[in-house]
Amino acid sequence: MAGEFTAQMSTRRGRWHLYVVLMNTTARWPEYSFGHGGPVPTLTDRVNALSVLGFEPVPDAAWQWTEDSETPFDPSSPVLLIAAIRVRSRAEVGA
Repeated sequence: MAGEFTAQMSTRRGRWHLYVVLMNTTARWPEYSFGHGGPVPTLTDRVNALSVLGFEPVPDAAWQWTEDSETPFDPSSPVLLIAAIRVRSRAEVGA
């Protein structure tokens, strides 16, 4: 799997999930569930999850955070945090 991809992390049903966005393919996106809600997974937890999926952050990449709302256009809606980072396949690094 060549090139760079975007990994995103968000909460779904109270649990944190991380997935790698694979564009222009019918392949299922690699996904990792942290199995807990609550605090945001640590940087180490996120890097380890990417490793399990066969990816790593590209050099000098940083997590970018944004927020959305559970109910669009409702300012009283709970906030959803979404994080993204550029990643590459770990198989590419050794090649």
